Amino acid sequence: MSPADHTTIVRHFRQILLWPLQLAPIRQGAQIQEHWELLERHAADHPWGELRDEFSCAPGEFQERHYSEFVTFLPYVRRFLYGEAKGRSIGKAGESPIRVFRRSDVRAARIQLASRAEPVTLQVPHVDLCFFYDIDIMVLVVELCADDLELAIAQDLMYRLGRAYPTYWHQDGMGGHCVRRAEWLAGDGAVLATSDFEQREQYLEFVGRNRAPRVASHWRFLLQPLVQDLPEETGQIRYRQVEYGRMPLIAYLAMDDTRAVTRGDFIRLGLVASPGPSDTLPYSAHHVRDFEARYCYDQFWNEERSGSPGTRFMTCGHAFVMVGDAHDPFFMDRNGGLLGQFRHQYFLLFLIPHFHKAALLMLSDRMAVALNLLDISDAESVKRFKRTIRQLLEIFLRFTHRYWFHEVSDQPTAREMYRMTSGFLGTDRLYPEVREEIEDMSEYLEGDTLRRQANTVVRLTVVTTFGLIGTVVTGFLGMNLLSMTDAPLAKRVAVIVLVLIPVSVLTFYTIVKSKRLSDFLEALSDERLPARAKFKSLLDVWRPDDRVRRRSPQRD
Repeated sequence: MSPADHTTIVRHFRQILLWPLQLAPIRQGAQIQEHWELLERHAADHPWGELRDEFSCAPGEFQERHYSEFVTFLPYVRRFLYGEAKGRSIGKAGESPIRVFRRSDVRAARIQLASRAEPVTLQVPHVDLCFFYDIDIMVLVVELCADDLELAIAQDLMYRLGRAYPTYWHQDGMGGHCVRRAEWLAGDGAVLATSDFEQREQYLEFVGRNRAPRVASHWRFLLQPLVQDLPEETGQIRYRQVEYGRMPLIAYLAMDDTRAVTRGDFIRLGLVASPGPSDTLPYSAHHVRDFEARYCYDQFWNEERSGSPGTRFMTCGHAFVMVGDAHDPFFMDRNGGLLGQFRHQYFLLFLIPHFHKAALLMLSDRMAVALNLLDISDAESVKRFKRTIRQLLEIFLRFTHRYWFHEVSDQPTAREMYRMTSGFLGTDRLYPEVREEIEDMSEYLEGDTLRRQANTVVRLTVVTTFGLIGTVVTGFLGMNLLSMTDAPLAKRVAVIVLVLIPVSVLTFYTIVKSKRLSDFLEALSDERLPARAKFKSLLDVWRPDDRVRRRSPQRD
């Protein structure tokens, strides 16, 4: 029997979707926006509740799977993920910068695929929101699982389920690249929300009005009370898209016979392609000629040995996929085995680089928005632009020292999976680009500040130079030529006022004309200029602006 005639069954399928989103500020002018405080403040108005971390339990109740997760990471990554022990931290300084909120009302998902007449029901163990301190990024995490699925159905779910909106529409009105219908179900089977991918006109009108894609209704429901950052939406916590609307995912597939998985199916799983005949390739042979070398980590996969070939790890940046033997107790173990590691260690190994990329894209977007709002003819706009750039520089520095790292683990598999995922996402290339953009902005601001200071120094120098004449004159007059010692007090006050007024007027007038006077002093000190040119430079001090511009270029 050929592979194409054999129906491969996935005994246990698990998929975790991650959707990074950018959060809009809730307090204008504040650098640190603690959006989760609004969820805590209005806990009765929404289904989200803060999730207690693993270290909140009694020390004797700490579980082995949490221990295995903890020791996977290097010390500085542990501080990022778990914070410091209470005895070594002061206030919030030692807490983990990650705040997780979970909703428990959604217990299942009923998915209708075009390739199958009957819908597929998936269990939903977790729906989480992950917030990050000092970084306006949030990650929606949705975990789904099912048993005894056909491999083609699992591939179709991986390819179509994590779509925030359709990319096009078929002739029958169904959204392209999406499931035909998705429903969130409560514990009693009641339908909580339904997708609306078929509402083509609403999606088109929405983009035409808001210049932003419309998030499908079932995803909007899952994020409530958060709303899209649009004028027509009312809500305190507002989000916007930061990446493509196809959600990154990690997938776990346990099968009776992994040898039945063809190379074409492995490529569909590793690159999250649409399902197709198992004996064909989803892409050209030339395009996937180096698939195993680029996308697979086969330290524990050996097709040449008898029995099960082991476990294959695959990553393309957008997805991380683990395929193994359903009869292997270690692969199926939910605590210390690979299933437990998939849900904890490998989830975090996948989350971190996607958080890095989203944070860098968010900072780059903030700079673009700041430039779009800049009006160089408006002094207040220039001040706001400078404040924004300085804040972004400070946030970037804190991001670098709190969140950014190249290595997360010394364990070979974890280290390699993180390296491959980060490499495909391009975070190591994106980081210096964003840093250079921010540094260029900062250098511009510093240069502009120095230029303004230099202009001020020039003007003060001109005032001092011309004020030297008055100083010498008043000093000469003070050499007892006009003795005022015996004069009445009123007369002395009158003399002071008579001298003070013209001197003040002359000083302010000199400041007003300081720029042109500095040009005159520069021309006067230039030995190459004839006396005629120097005299014309003196006359330019009182000529109209347009005539001066025609005679000599304006200098800053």
